[in-house]
Amino acid sequence: MPEITEAELKKQIEKADFSNLYLLHGEEKYLVGFYAKKLIAKAAGTAFSDFNFQRFDDTASIDAIASAVEALPFMAERKCVVVSDLDVESLRAQEASKLDELLKSVPDTTVLVFYLPSIEIDYKADKKWKKFIDTVSRTGATVHLKRRSGPDLEKALCSAASKRGCELSRQNAGRIIGYCGNDLQTLFNELEKLCAYQKEGAISAQTIDALVVKNLETRVYDLSKAIIAGQYDKAYGILDLLFYQNEEPVSVLAVLSSAYIDMYRVRVSIQSGFSAMEPAKHFDYARKEFRLTNAERDAKKLTTPVLRQSLQVLLGADTALKSARGDRRIIMEKLIAQLLLIAEKEKTA
Repeated sequence: MPEITEAELKKQIEKADFSNLYLLHGEEKYLVGFYAKKLIAKAAGTAFSDFNFQRFDDTASIDAIASAVEALPFMAERKCVVVSDLDVESLRAQEASKLDELLKSVPDTTVLVFYLPSIEIDYKADKKWKKFIDTVSRTGATVHLKRRSGPDLEKALCSAASKRGCELSRQNAGRIIGYCGNDLQTLFNELEKLCAYQKEGAISAQTIDALVVKNLETRVYDLSKAIIAGQYDKAYGILDLLFYQNEEPVSVLAVLSSAYIDMYRVRVSIQSGFSAMEPAKHFDYARKEFRLTNAERDAKKLTTPVLRQSLQVLLGADTALKSARGDRRIIMEKLIAQLLLIAEKEKTA
């Protein structure tokens, strides 16, 4: 059976029309856990669950899993065996061979579910995972749960707010996503907080601004905007907040450098006669194209030489941070001062 869609999985769960073998994986861990829970609840049923439902984690042996899979259900149509976060990459050759045989011979009386609520797969480089996914696809069903796009996330947030007795416009849903990123678990946690505060009625932009916690990328993006605009107090205020929240200076610098690299790539692309989206063809901007749109807007305020000078200063700060033994805050404060001065020279030139 080839890979099935999220909609097809939902239909199978609703109709209790199961494959004997499933693998739920993907970048959106909230959905992996959500659908695993629904699938397991329906497949396991309630009859004699002590006998007909068995769960294993990443420490289980293939022999133990195989024994559970091959055992007959007790006074029920089927039994359900669940394995979470099995690390296929770390299996020795003998264990891998046993797993391969198991995947090809799951009995009709068992629904075997593998799901990955924590493990991240490099789909291009991890050959063992690719083989595992291919094997499951030939005998069972695989579901790749990817990150949702902006419009889908907005729709999901609006629907979730409505179920909690609140109203959320698509524009304000987009505002939450802009602050938190596209991780569903984080988004729903923030929405839960907003609905608990609002209780009922429309959730305003002001409420979102006051309550939603911005992720690191968003806060550092605000820092880059303040630097480009020459807003000294705001830039150092954001930096102070980042240190107060115990963000690692190396992580802050990495995100800040990415913002400047995005601007430089967009600037060079446009100067070469291409569109601002050209870098997406050559670098990893999958589901992050909005960064290029933001960079196009911000890059208009700085010349190419200024961007190059800024990148040189960022590189120097990176070297200093990684070899620093003392207070790394001084290095970051010096960096912000240098970037502000470079941006200010652009205005006075």
